[in-house]
Parts: sequence; structure tokens; C-alpha cells
Amino acid sequence: MYSFELTEEQQMLIEAVGKYAGNDLRAAAHDAEENHDLPKKLISKGWELGLLQASIPEAYGGFGERSAVTGVLAVEEMAFGDLAGTLAVMTPSLFATPILLAGTEEQKQAYLPKVIEGDWAPYTAALIEYAFDFDPLALRTTATLAGDEYVLNGEKAFVPFAKEAEAMIVYASLEGKTQGFIVPKGAAGLTIGDEREKLMSLNALPMYRVKLDNVKVPASNRLGGASGMDFEPVLASMRLAAASAAVGVANAAFEYSKNYAKEREAFGVKIAQKQAIAFMLAEMRTEIEASRLLTWEAAWKLDAGKDNAFTEAYLAYMGAADMAMMVTDRAVQILGGHGYIREHPVEMWMRNGRGFATFTGLAII
Repeated sequence: MYSFELTEEQQMLIEAVGKYAGNDLRAAAHDAEENHDLPKKLISKGWELGLLQASIPEAYGGFGERSAVTGVLAVEEMAFGDLAGTLAVMTPSLFATPILLAGTEEQKQAYLPKVIEGDWAPYTAALIEYAFDFDPLALRTTATLAGDEYVLNGEKAFVPFAKEAEAMIVYASLEGKTQGFIVPKGAAGLTIGDEREKLMSLNALPMYRVKLDNVKVPASNRLGGASGMDFEPVLASMRLAAASAAVGVANAAFEYSKNYAKEREAFGVKIAQKQAIAFMLAEMRTEIEASRLLTWEAAWKLDAGKDNAFTEAYLAYMGAADMAMMVTDRAVQILGGHGYIREHPVEMWMRNGRGFATFTGLAII
């Protein structure tokens, strides 16, 4: 028997994240989306909460231990404020967490303090590819061993802060297995697109295409060293990050539309009292709670090292992606014509909800 009752430390962390999400991220979200710009002060304030730092042991410059449960709690709370801002704050985790999970001792000592001991810095990772049948376990980007170097070739999509990145982890197929490679800024053959990706949502988050044309990195830059890495724990952590963010966005849409329905009158009656609206709200809440519990349980199993943790993470992600699309679409419906107006955040949340099916690799817990 297990419980999801929060520890005192988790409760304090979630309360701090909630204040930041509500007072800072939510307040800036509309203008950031419209202007395609996230203020650096906003990102720095989120970084100062110490979510990544608290998951890194003291030996590598942090002040805590990694917990997938704490991670999903924090991501859900932050995404309730704004998804783009959440992904921006968490971008350095895309680089640091895989090194913590799969790196050699030398890689941990060399890179983790650089990422977490100072101010927020654009360290990132490149996983997603331009393919209709994109599969993180069957990448088209390749790595080939040539002497004491690996040669990387391929193209990546949706790489956050790639233009500014001090270094990035590039995932590639090596002998049929997904492996990670640390690629430094300015590596020969590494090309970052001149223009940012133009997407349906997340316009505040700078993302770029990345091309690799015979990019050579030392063999020591392979995550896990000569024996390589087990990619499944990293992928499961990415999927749980996406699932918890989907729950946060969906919950934001639910709360907004619920409050709107309680205030909006039609024919002399609050629309929340209309059976059709009430039933929609009830189903939205039910699906959010179901996805939340599935995500929390999968995170608990990942922490506990359960054999089925990776499967549970996949199920949580797939369920949450579908749930977020349904809930955010219903929120737009409840607002009626107002739901289609950009002054109300539900239309942005619906655009976010549509993207969760492709967001694996943009965050990690």
C-alpha cells in the first residue's frame, strides 16, 4: 500500500512553484505568446526556485536527490501557469538530468556543476525528428564510431534555445539503439537554423532546427562512456514530464472555464446550471484526476525501480495527451464565442493541448 501524501519539503516546494506559476507565468503568458518572447527575468526567477538543483546530489553542486514524484508535482503546478515558461525554465534539465541518470562519473563531475551552480544557462537536448512515424527508439539521426570519435549525421526539430546553447545532448541511433552524445557549442558540421520554428503554440519558446553533417565528438562524449546508456529511464522521465505538463494545462483550462460558467448568464441562468455544461465540466474533472493519478503512480514506480515503470510512463503520457486535447477543447466550447478570442487564455491552452502528442523530448523530470 502506498500514499501520495506530500512530505513537508514537497509541500513547501509546490507552494513556491504555485505562487510563481500564478503570479508570474500566468500574468506574462499572453504577451509572451503574442510577442514571441519570454523575458529573461521571468526565466531566471523560475530557475531560482531550484527545481533542478534540488534533484542533483551535493557531490555535483546540487543540494538534494532526484525524485520523479516531486518532479511531476512541480511540473504540473508550473504548467498550470504557462507551458512555454515552464519548458524554458526546465530546458537545462534536458542536459543535466540525462547526465545524472546515465552519464559516467567523469561526465557528471565535468558538466553538472557548470549547469546548476550559476544562473540559468541555455543547455539543451535534441531528440525530436521530422518524421511522420517519429519513434524515439528508432531514430533516423545516426552515430558511427570512427577511431576514437563518433560521427553524427541527421536533422533534429524543436530544439529549445539551440541558438544560444553552450552544449546540447544529441540523441542518435548507434547500432540500432538510441544513445546520447554531448555536442559542444560551435562544433564543426553543427548548423542551427537561422529562424525559429513556427508552430501552432509555444511561440514564446525559442526552438530551432538543428542539422548535423559529419559532426565529430570524442568517444568520451558518449553518455555512459564506451558501454553507452540505457535510454529507457531517460525516455520514461521525458514522458512523465510531458504527462504532468498536460495535466497542468488541462487543469488551468478546466478551472478557467468552470469559473466562467459560474459567472456567465444566458436567458437569466448561470450557464454552469445548464445540464450540458455541467456534464462537460464533470467529465473534464474526472479525466484530469484520472490522468493525474496515473502520472503520479508511474512516477512512484520509476522512483521505486518497478519493472513496469517504463510501460506505466508511456500509458500516462498517451492518456494525458488525449485528455489535454479533450479538456482544452471543451473549455473553448464552454466559453462559446469568447473561447475563440485571444484575450481569453483557453484558445492558447487548446493549441498547447494539441501539441502534447509531439512534445516528448521538450522536458524531463
